[in-house]
Amino acid sequence: MADAQFSEGELADGPSGLATVGVCIFALCMLYFQLLTAAAWVPLLDSANLALHEAGHPLLGLILPSLTVYGGTLFQLLFPLAVIRHFHRLHRADGVAVGQIWLGENMLNIGRYMADARTQVLPLVGGGEHDWTEIFSRWHVLGADRFIGGAWRVAGVIIIIWACWRMVMRYVAALEEGD
Repeated sequence: MADAQFSEGELADGPSGLATVGVCIFALCMLYFQLLTAAAWVPLLDSANLALHEAGHPLLGLILPSLTVYGGTLFQLLFPLAVIRHFHRLHRADGVAVGQIWLGENMLNIGRYMADARTQVLPLVGGGEHDWTEIFSRWHVLGADRFIGGAWRVAGVIIIIWACWRMVMRYVAALEEGD
């Protein structure tokens, strides 16, 4: 596979059945923990997501202090996007799908945080200001926090399902080509 030549944007031949099943199980676990548990927390992954979120605030703040509040969410989105880009360049459909599922799972977290902007029930690390209360207040859309957060959560679920669907379709296409 290392010698295979690919055109720009093309991924390797279909993923293996094991990779396809693994990606779909990963997606189901993300959806289960996010949508069907009271904590809506994916062990280990969401701890890493929180670390990325918190690191994003001061790092973006070093560049532009007025944008510090955006750093957390920006980092939560940039890291999965970097993973997607990395695996796309390697022509690895399984890695791309895992990155897409991670992105969708982060969008579920971000949407939940957005929807909490007025009620502020979610615990905050360090007890600081609620990012989305400040952001939505700046944008004059605080009253729409639940709607915007819900839309982000729906988009996250769609991305997760789409990533699985694409893996399954690639696997099926590879099987049909092998006949």
